[in-house]
Amino acid sequence: MSPLENDVAAFFDAAGPLARGTQRFAQRQGQLDMALAVAQAIDRREALVVEAGTGVGKTYAYLAPALLSGGRTLISTATKALQDQLFGRDLPAVCRALGLPARTALLKGRSSYLCLHRMEQARYLLEPHERYLHQWLDRIEAWSRQTQSGDMAEVPGLDERAAILPLVTSTRENCLGSQCPQFRACHVNQARREAMAADIVVVNHHLFFADVAVRESGVAELLPAVELVVFDEAHQLNEIGVQFLGVQVSSGHLLDLARDTLAHGLQAARGLRDWSALAAGLERAAQDLRLAIGADRRSTGKRRWHNAAPEGVDAAEWAAALDALADALDHLCDGLHGVEEHSPDLARVAQRAHELAQRLQAIREPEVDARVARWVELGAGLRLVLTPLDIAEAFQTKVLARDGAPSTTWVFTSATLGHDDALSWFTELVGLKDARTLRVASPFDYAAQAALYVPPHMPAPSDPGHTDAVAHAAWGWAGRIGGRTLVLTTTLRAVKRIADAMTGWAEAQVPGTSVLEVLVQGQAPKRELLRQFERAGLPGARGAVLVASASFWEGVDLPGDVLQLVVIDKLPFPPPDDPLVEARTRQIEHEGGSAFTRYFLPEAAVALKQGAGRLIRSEHDRGVLVVCDVRLRRMGYGRKLLAGLPAMRSVESDEAMWGELDALVTTTSTTAHPPV
Repeated sequence: MSPLENDVAAFFDAAGPLARGTQRFAQRQGQLDMALAVAQAIDRREALVVEAGTGVGKTYAYLAPALLSGGRTLISTATKALQDQLFGRDLPAVCRALGLPARTALLKGRSSYLCLHRMEQARYLLEPHERYLHQWLDRIEAWSRQTQSGDMAEVPGLDERAAILPLVTSTRENCLGSQCPQFRACHVNQARREAMAADIVVVNHHLFFADVAVRESGVAELLPAVELVVFDEAHQLNEIGVQFLGVQVSSGHLLDLARDTLAHGLQAARGLRDWSALAAGLERAAQDLRLAIGADRRSTGKRRWHNAAPEGVDAAEWAAALDALADALDHLCDGLHGVEEHSPDLARVAQRAHELAQRLQAIREPEVDARVARWVELGAGLRLVLTPLDIAEAFQTKVLARDGAPSTTWVFTSATLGHDDALSWFTELVGLKDARTLRVASPFDYAAQAALYVPPHMPAPSDPGHTDAVAHAAWGWAGRIGGRTLVLTTTLRAVKRIADAMTGWAEAQVPGTSVLEVLVQGQAPKRELLRQFERAGLPGARGAVLVASASFWEGVDLPGDVLQLVVIDKLPFPPPDDPLVEARTRQIEHEGGSAFTRYFLPEAAVALKQGAGRLIRSEHDRGVLVVCDVRLRRMGYGRKLLAGLPAMRSVESDEAMWGELDALVTTTSTTAHPPV
């Protein structure tokens, strides 16, 4: 073994620094295997892809060799919450165990930091009747006088979706850069300076790809200087990457531009232009584009845009609305010409207007390319999107092959990266077909700790009564064990239907009796909902059922007795009517392949494994996974999906299911903390 491998092996030894530094250390061969593989990759300057099952301890398995190698390291993870956990808990723990005084830094996107200049400008942007926003601005101004980092996550009680945030933070579009009067005190620049001087820098995937797309967030400067890049939760790389490598124009972009044009025009160049008319013209064009899709503002979702217009939209009306929007942007650009020198803010507004006009043109008339998708997304506003189908080409050309990259080690890791030993689901999407791959199994005894039940009499997923049957069955099972239940659905529509049914049953209970609490995605931020669920699962609490979809299929870590039943309503196949899914299907079939075999089945396998992974989080956990989709047992492809799941014992009947639940009730244990 190399010197680095020897140091890594010594660190994870039963009598090594990690064992001496923590009471929760448990020696695991899988963790050592992964750590040695990372050390070898560092020595050889190669790319390594590692699927590490739940409980392996993958974070320590890459942190230890990274620190022991002595080289500069960039670590990217999926979300800001995981980023904070890695930087605030895991990284300091490994540094302490090793006794290394490593310099570490946390770097987020600019919208995560307070912008001192925009905070000063916010008073001009707020209307007198917006008292709630004025109150939040008062709190943020008081906090700004004591914060060192400027990280908005420090503000007590501030929701990451709060309406005040866009007014006191900056984006690439509205940041003034070196022209800002607060440039020297800028929290974003301070964070970047700290990152440039650090040995270990922790970022997130969104920031990484934003930088790949526009080269302005600071990561571009870091990459040539680091010797190791680690992508944790790497299974999210492709879906996050395509968001940033495409082109977008949203009604939010347009309305923000109109608002800033009016505010900064009146402040710096009053009387030189009719700022109200310029802003109103852009607002009206943005609203008319939304109306061209349909007058019903309650309609949401994505509409494919293949040819002249999105599905179901009159081509002539759509073209006229796009022409009007392009004219409004051109009119705004003309109006700003000659007056932008009156203030840095106006100059930035002019630049934003030109960029939006260029983006709109790129989306309207894309080059003929089978490997792109175009659609319109409707929600609170409207979004026009043009995106590649995957990140393989861009990742190869813009990341792996860039200056300094050949001397860099690349490590990609997650608990779910594919359904075969080659991890092809991940490596093909990211363009890593020649990378070394490693699969490390979970150390948990799933056959003893968990059971899998596929209700044989559940209606087929296509049956109109399927969702109601899932709700009824899950409510009964949850009642048997006093809550401790997570219901994962494949659609938000199912979340609402199941939650409404359960809430009705809860309200119909006899007053004074023990009633389960029903928690629903969207009631509160994800972290707050999980805290409420965890409190409800403590001894003596009333118990709760959490009904959720989307992001709750991953990132839920509730070890011990808090969560003992996970119910999945349907096999998580990608929705065929999603424009990006439809484009990927069309491309595979154009190449002569089977879209179901090459795309739908691997995607479902990875998503199902992610959802199932919420159940067992430590070696002490016990629980039942229920998949309310008879196709898992009856269809031939079900065997492939089952093979991708942990080897849980099988429950074959309703009676056996109730027996499993009763066994959970009679088993007493305390909430466990997973080993490091």
